[in-house]
This record gives sequence, C-alpha cells and structure tokens, in this order.
Amino acid sequence: MSFKDLIAQSRPREKLMDFGPGALADAELVALLLRTGIRGKNVLQLAEELLEAFGGLHGLLHAELDDLKRIKGLGGTAKRAELAAVLELARRAMAEGLKESPVFDSPEAVKQYLQLHLSARPHEVFAALFLDARHRLIAMEELFRGTLTQTSVYPREVVARSLHHRAAAVVLAHNHPSGCTEPSRADELLTQTLKNALAVIDVRVLDHMVVGRGHTLSMAERGLI
Repeated sequence: MSFKDLIAQSRPREKLMDFGPGALADAELVALLLRTGIRGKNVLQLAEELLEAFGGLHGLLHAELDDLKRIKGLGGTAKRAELAAVLELARRAMAEGLKESPVFDSPEAVKQYLQLHLSARPHEVFAALFLDARHRLIAMEELFRGTLTQTSVYPREVVARSLHHRAAAVVLAHNHPSGCTEPSRADELLTQTLKNALAVIDVRVLDHMVVGRGHTLSMAERGLI
C-alpha cells in the first residue's frame, strides 16, 4: 500500500467507504457530521474536544442545542442543527420499528428508545407509551415534569390520554436524573395507583421503566408490576 493510500484511509470519509461505518471511532463519526474544523483545529480535533466536553458519544447526542454553544466552532446553527437532526432520526427510526411489531418482541429496543428520549433530562419526566391491542406503539407522550410522586402525577390525566389514543395497554416510564435506576417505594406506589386507575377503563399496565444514564430498569422484570 502506498503512502498516499495510507493517508486516504486515515480520513474518516475514505475509511468509511473502504471498511464500513463500524470501522470508525466515535470521534471519526462525529467528524463526518461536523465536516469542517475551525482555525487552528482540524475537524477530528474538534470532534474529540466535543466528546471530551460531554463525556462521550452518549452525552454529546443528548446535549441540548444551547449546551453546544460553549464549544468554540459551534456557536452558529449549522453544526448544532446537524447533530440534533441525527438524534431525531434515531428516535423516529426506533419509533417506526415499535409501531410495526409488539413492543415486547424487542424489549431492548424499548429501553433504547426511552434512553434517547429521557436519559439526559436534568429534571424528572414522566412519560407513557400508549399501545394498541397487539402491543404496538401508538404514541409516546411526556405527561409530567418535576419531582414525581403520587400527588404530582395525576391518574385522571393518564386515563384521559389513554382514552384519547384508544390504547389497550401502556408502558409507563420516568427518568432518574441522578443516574440510579433502582425504583423507590414511591415509584412502586405510583405504579400501583396508575394500574388501578387504568384497570377501570380496561387498559393494562405492562411495565414501568426507570431510565438512568446508560441503563433502563424494567419493573416488570423485577416482578414489581
């Protein structure tokens, strides 16, 4: 292999075309999204700085658009918009898959979907995945924010949204900004309250998932549903 060939294969675009996307490091993939560097810093260096600033690829993909402004070279909108678009494409692709087959045919896909939506939120968010009679996804809605307790999550609202979507079942979910996914006693009580309320309209609670950074716990798998 010539020196010229070696140089070409060290470039992310050429490397991807020759060996496939799996051969690229995280920084190389981010560099392809950024396309260009800034004065005194090439695109790969900028990508590495981004990953370091946000604690890796997971943190970067969950960063808010305004958070990216603090990185020199991302003050404009173009690069930040492209990063946000990639994350949204991933969310939509996962949602399409969950709409085509029962959610528990692929429980890991549900967990990954919730990771993309909830794991990086700085505050607690309570959400529900509304499912049809075949347990395919109809819609996901974020229903409540803040400290989640039996008094701040209103069963009547969860019931109302279930009726709106004509759901046959739901998967409940909320995040723990601390990163710990161990369900609290309050989580268990809230689950039981919602389970009882939804049973009145013949809607089953299939699971309640607790989302932390990089990990999602299923209360059903723990035997808590």
